[in-house]
Amino acid sequence: MSVKYPLLGSQITLGSTTLKNRIVFSAHLTNFARNGCPTDQHLSYYRARARGGTGLIITEELSVHPSDWPYEKLVHAYNDEVRSGFETITREVHNYGAKIFAQINHNGSQGSSSYSKYALLAPSEIPDPLFRENPIAIDESEIRDICIAYGVVAKLAQDSGFDGIELQCSHSSLVRQFLSPLTNRRVDRYGGDLIARSTLLFDILNEIRYRVGSIFTIGIRLCGDEMLAGGINIKDTLELVRLADASMLVDYINTSIGVATASLYAIEASMAITPGYNLYIPSQIRAVTDLPVIASGRIKDPAQAERILRDGQADLVGIVRGQIADPDFAAKSLSDHEDTIRVCLSCNQECVGRMGLNRWLGCIENPNTGREFLKSPRSRPLYSSQRGLYSPTSRQQGTNFKKWQLKVLVIGAGPAGLQAAVSFAETGHKVKVFEEKSTTGGLVSLAANIPTRAELGDLVRNLNREIAAAGIVVTLNTHLDVKDVEAIGADVIVVATGSRPSLPYFLSNFNLTVEGDKLGVCDVVTVLEEGAHPQGKVLVLDDLGFHQGTSVAELLAHRGCTVTIATPQLYVGQDLGVTLDLETWNLRASALSIEQLPETIVTAVDGKTTSLMEHTTGKCYQRYFDWIILANHRVPNDHLAQELLSAGFPRSNVRVIGDALAPRRIHQAIIEAQRLPEEVR
Repeated sequence: MSVKYPLLGSQITLGSTTLKNRIVFSAHLTNFARNGCPTDQHLSYYRARARGGTGLIITEELSVHPSDWPYEKLVHAYNDEVRSGFETITREVHNYGAKIFAQINHNGSQGSSSYSKYALLAPSEIPDPLFRENPIAIDESEIRDICIAYGVVAKLAQDSGFDGIELQCSHSSLVRQFLSPLTNRRVDRYGGDLIARSTLLFDILNEIRYRVGSIFTIGIRLCGDEMLAGGINIKDTLELVRLADASMLVDYINTSIGVATASLYAIEASMAITPGYNLYIPSQIRAVTDLPVIASGRIKDPAQAERILRDGQADLVGIVRGQIADPDFAAKSLSDHEDTIRVCLSCNQECVGRMGLNRWLGCIENPNTGREFLKSPRSRPLYSSQRGLYSPTSRQQGTNFKKWQLKVLVIGAGPAGLQAAVSFAETGHKVKVFEEKSTTGGLVSLAANIPTRAELGDLVRNLNREIAAAGIVVTLNTHLDVKDVEAIGADVIVVATGSRPSLPYFLSNFNLTVEGDKLGVCDVVTVLEEGAHPQGKVLVLDDLGFHQGTSVAELLAHRGCTVTIATPQLYVGQDLGVTLDLETWNLRASALSIEQLPETIVTAVDGKTTSLMEHTTGKCYQRYFDWIILANHRVPNDHLAQELLSAGFPRSNVRVIGDALAPRRIHQAIIEAQRLPEEVR
């Protein structure tokens, strides 16, 4: 029992299933399936979280019917070939004392017929705004077939060792489409008021209960608020919960918010949205039912989770991204070692973002997420309260590391340098780190100074804590040259010196940060470093399509600048759509009167007059700006690496990683640093 978090570590019973704690690894997509079946990737992924101490795992959605195939890598649970995979997964999860439920679903009109070759089924012939495909209104005989399919899959789950099933009625499901007045325009017994619109839900629940019997846990995940005018709201949901409670068919209520189209950004909220933003849903549901209620939505740490339970807002907490980032979240929390958790950033880059790109799930902080099934890559040793924290000498079995200790010099303490230091220390090597600036974290620490990006600082704090735990000394305010490196005498030299700005062709005659009566020019990093103080009319050039341009534009608007942001892409911040940041950015930009110029390039600059062109139409015009801020591609700051090689250091001993190799995003830097000890043979 945790001293700090007694409620979080306490048992609770859902129907016929007793959980050892109240931490839930809720359902989320993984893209691990192959040919419609669960894989070893699923097995290793769920096993790692069960071994990490979670009380309950709820699988990603399992399709109940051949007409439902909205994306390629979906598990087709209606196919009996899935049984052996399910049996292996449930057995492994149970070996670690965790319970596991199967979430079963039909996506209805929220999909595509490209894979299934069947017309989409929906309560009414209303196309989904994201998928834009005409569905057919399901008739009563087809409804009966779907209900039977739910029951058959629930029974298969029971026979395969699952402890219960969860019926998805939330953000992407046929059931929610029947419940919502926006998508259900039927005039038969399945349409009308909420009681009529809930008929399909209770038909399915009755079919499932008939097939699995009374001693099997059944839960429903409800959308508490569609966040759409005329859609499901919390009042509707509370009425539905009362109906579910009275039916005696349901053992617990899980909660969600939004729909997986217009309000998707609220389902998997990024760091721009406050943690616990949707707790009004489980707290109000809990007030009208005695059924256990699960809360979810940016629950980042055990203190927040304990407070939710203590305040009576929920009975359990769904922590997904927190356990994606650190599979040992539960064990560390409940042994009062929460300070060792690699806290999730809610950046959405490699978890949510990869789903939209049809790639399997990953994590910006934890390169092993999704790769647990691979035999060769090194993974961080699991936390165990019996054997303490990570041991610098621990090695994963089967990985061929050097059997002797190397002296490793890491130059640069950004994310790449810090991760490299941790990775080498974990594999038994002696590490020194030098950083020429006064703080660690590099560009990530700078980006964390922007209010909507503050949680990026968790990445640096996580790495600094692991650096300290490994006993690594980081020497700040120290610039190293070739002679310094020679004097240190390291076996391996890791150059992680980051990047430097570059000027685009139309500014090639300018110096960075030219102030006074002339045009001021600098890049976004200079603004964050306070090396320049733009005023007046500011043009931000968004060549990267990510947070660099939009964040600094927002920052300068808050400081009183009149901000215009231009991009050659279809819209400003194009890659923000992948991380579900685009909607909230546009809301904030509108409130700050930030002008956006999509599909626009700069062709020339003459004094403070900037020539612009709409590159799709060829329209040219001129605008007056006091400053131009560049969110453009930087270049490697690799001078030291080149000097070391020129001085005769063996190329095999000089390893360049992160932005010093090629300026990219955080994840690439972390991966390169994490795998570096494997490559030094």
